[in-house]
Amino acid sequence: MPLSSLLAVFAHPDDESLSAGGVLAQHAAAGARTAVVTATWAEDTQRAAELADALHILGAGAPRMLGYADARAPQSAPGSVRFCDAPLDESVRRLVMHIRAFRPDIVVTHDAYGGLTGHPDHLHTHRVTTLAVEAAGLDRLYPDTGAPWQPSALYLATHPHSAAQVLGAHLVRGGRTMYSVPDEWVTATVDVGPWLEQKIGAVLAHRTEVARGALPGRLAALPPADRAKLVSTEWYIRRDLVPTAATQTQLTPRR
Repeated sequence: MPLSSLLAVFAHPDDESLSAGGVLAQHAAAGARTAVVTATWAEDTQRAAELADALHILGAGAPRMLGYADARAPQSAPGSVRFCDAPLDESVRRLVMHIRAFRPDIVVTHDAYGGLTGHPDHLHTHRVTTLAVEAAGLDRLYPDTGAPWQPSALYLATHPHSAAQVLGAHLVRGGRTMYSVPDEWVTATVDVGPWLEQKIGAVLAHRTEVARGALPGRLAALPPADRAKLVSTEWYIRRDLVPTAATQTQLTPRR
């Protein structure tokens, strides 16, 4: 049986490791093709170099970057427009090109909240990705970006209410709103414990974020046992894109 290929689309370098590092490592270990598209930061920046290190640990190939600027860090892509300000059609077209080139069975991205923090780049990545996965299968849309390809399923990385309070207490700075979904909305709860070493290694590879005390840094400061408890489960909401193939493509790789 063929393995399900997986393309993850996230806003910033480190989002892929924090939100889906376990599933990426799981699929790569099982022999599936995996890759990551990152919406922001330029290829010649330190964050991009750290992303390359993280993807190597996860077995997800070389970075694929859309090259837009981070909404809160203009130095992320000098001379480029902020991702949130870019023309929507242009952003969708760029992502369609990557989808058609890689031809994934599964696409993974942020949920409609943009994860626990609701970062505007996360929200916009969700919007662009949901449009691009549909457009990629339509032959009259963006015909110059390659042959049409329709992924079978879109998985949204999310957090159920039952886990959000525990996660937020350790990882979200005081006073910030946390965004989570009803537990019954979660359609895939993945134990990524067997791939925890790769996931944590990939998170810590984002050394800039560790040093400045961002989320990777707060994880790095925790005792190993506490850190493992917080990141050993990943939650997803599945959206079927090809109903007739819904039973053929699952987030857990087939052997």
